[in-house]
Amino acid sequence: MRHTRPVRLAALAAALIAGPVVLTAAPATAVTGPASAASDTTHAYTARLILGDHDRGCSGVLVDREWLLTAASCFADNPAADLTVPAGKPKLKTTATIGRSDLTSTAGAVREVVELVPRTDRDVVLARLNRPVTGVTPIALATTAPTTGEELKLAGYGRSKTEWAPLNLHTGAFSVDTSDATTATVTGKDGAAACKGDTGGPLVRVTGGTHQLAALSSRSYQGGCFGTDATETRTGGIAARVDDLASWVDSTVGAPRITDFNCDGAEDIAIADPKATVGGKADAGLVRIVYGGGKGTAEIHQDLDWVPDTSETGDWFGEALATVDYDEDGCTDLVVGTSAEDLGTATDTGVVDILHGAQGGLGTGTKKNTHFQQGAGGGSLGASGNESGDRLGQALAAGVTNAGEPFVVIGQPGEALGSITKAGQAFYVHGTTNVSIHQDSLDVPGAAETNDVFGSAVAADSNHIAISAPGDAIGTKADAGNLMVFDPNKLNAEGRPTPLFGLDQDLDTVSGGAEAGDRFGKSLALVPYRPSGAATANESILAVGSPGEDLPIDGVDKADVGSVHTFRVTASGTYSELNAFSQGTATDDVTGTAEAGDVFGSTLTAVNTAPRAVSTTASLKLAVGAPDEALGTVAKAGAVQTFSLLGAPGANDRWLEAGNGLPGAPGTNHFVGGNIHFTGTHLYVGMPYASTYGALHALPMSNVTAGGTVAAITTYQPGQGGLPSAGARFGYAAR
Repeated sequence: MRHTRPVRLAALAAALIAGPVVLTAAPATAVTGPASAASDTTHAYTARLILGDHDRGCSGVLVDREWLLTAASCFADNPAADLTVPAGKPKLKTTATIGRSDLTSTAGAVREVVELVPRTDRDVVLARLNRPVTGVTPIALATTAPTTGEELKLAGYGRSKTEWAPLNLHTGAFSVDTSDATTATVTGKDGAAACKGDTGGPLVRVTGGTHQLAALSSRSYQGGCFGTDATETRTGGIAARVDDLASWVDSTVGAPRITDFNCDGAEDIAIADPKATVGGKADAGLVRIVYGGGKGTAEIHQDLDWVPDTSETGDWFGEALATVDYDEDGCTDLVVGTSAEDLGTATDTGVVDILHGAQGGLGTGTKKNTHFQQGAGGGSLGASGNESGDRLGQALAAGVTNAGEPFVVIGQPGEALGSITKAGQAFYVHGTTNVSIHQDSLDVPGAAETNDVFGSAVAADSNHIAISAPGDAIGTKADAGNLMVFDPNKLNAEGRPTPLFGLDQDLDTVSGGAEAGDRFGKSLALVPYRPSGAATANESILAVGSPGEDLPIDGVDKADVGSVHTFRVTASGTYSELNAFSQGTATDDVTGTAEAGDVFGSTLTAVNTAPRAVSTTASLKLAVGAPDEALGTVAKAGAVQTFSLLGAPGANDRWLEAGNGLPGAPGTNHFVGGNIHFTGTHLYVGMPYASTYGALHALPMSNVTAGGTVAAITTYQPGQGGLPSAGARFGYAAR
């Protein structure tokens, strides 16, 4: 929206934005006060921003380890006329230097700004960094407005009295003249003035040695600044208030990251149809993209010139999906598993591709694809050979470590280890490095055995990784299943995430008992968890599906009912069981009745909708798929049940089936619940078998919360919303 300005601003300089920056040889005293020494960390939270190839220079302030507050006018095309700034990735590459009062030093950190979240009511924007900043304490926002006569301290990297671009941070005192709902007028004391390049710099209230952010420098007369007409002596200016923005800042920085392939700030969705025909090749597979904000759709398959390989019959491109900003450019990248890909004479050996996002959408940037297959490139993948049935990419997970490094976990359950067939393994991929993980790796619990199919399911968050072997025999009990948990923040001597522990149902710390065919670990989900009293969400809650579990229901043993176990995993690597979930009996308070063959727990998805806040029953959500659920006489119609990961299962559950919470009517072999995925805003439920082409439904959070209001469901379906009328299993996977 266009911002209107009070008449009193008409005489002010248009914006405190530096022109082309030419660094001078030595620092000098700036007009806003003395230069800060390299050792001075008083205002370490202050950031220097450079846009483009030194097209513009501004200042900013660290308010969260991943976010800066600065002026929207830094990024506006013509700030003198309009402060409108599009959400999403900045138009110009923007480099931020934080915690470096002397720019010739190596203190602090250098980051790239990859996302903007602008205000529409004042000259303020939140700017996300590509990685967190460590060693610099963010400043807290003030809670009261600037008052007349109050002194605020400005810190910035703008021009001085004698230099175009000083190499040191400088500060100066300002007196507050007046304030209104969104701005304050200030005047420099003792000749101090805000200069070009100081835009976005923090105006700080100092009380008893404590610094609080009251406002951001916005516009100034620039009296005495280098390049200003000598007749201009006024040192006044306008500051944008931020003392009332705490809730906006907290909700923005604390929200889960959205899928945003074209980095425009609108949520996108990738929907796989691995059985789609491409170029006359049946079951070759493709992925359809729906860009948020009405920006159209796209179709991705292996016959595109920027996607490796070619579409072939039975490839099943898109069988598994994951998302992560792997190249840290602010655009989400799509990870695609094609585990049925044949390479040479090896059938179903599998490949994985990272399709890189860009401002024009997937595949439109300079870097389009990162390809993974055995026998190519470096690391463990390069040292491996392709064998029939390896099925690389059958399972995928992605995350970002606590230090901000993106990673991908690739499951390969069919891999033979020496003569041990289908022992299985997984690959941990980060940067340009990859390393294999299997049950004969250093310190990994258990041992590789035939048909373990380790890597059948993988899950990850910033704290932990889980990899399962649902075919593992526990004692003499075939296919009882187990899993291993790792720490991606600590790599061991072999460069692998550090193994923490294994889990199976014969452990005294896990309820139930291992039985043949339980398939414990067939599905996994992980979410970050912040317990009460903790400063951060440095723990996890792990959900484990056991769809082959037999349970006694109302005194009758029923086969393959299925169950789910949840565990709290601490930062130190210990665990404790939280809950066991099942559909229950006719007399308990859990919706539904467990029946033979339901395979409850075949699929799982979980989300923490407020990962920075203390976790609650409302913020931690779990969805469980029971795709073989019979509804009345309709066999294998399928259903989905949602719970909170905290609290009693029956107090927080909700039942979803076609015609009751989901569109359509139950149908035989529809297998609803075979594909489910949570984001921070929706539960996506795929129905690839429920119509000619399939469908995907996006349920608002209120629809999947016990007692929540039922809101409108968004349906994605071929033939609607710009999607072509073609496909075979649309909705098989979605991210």
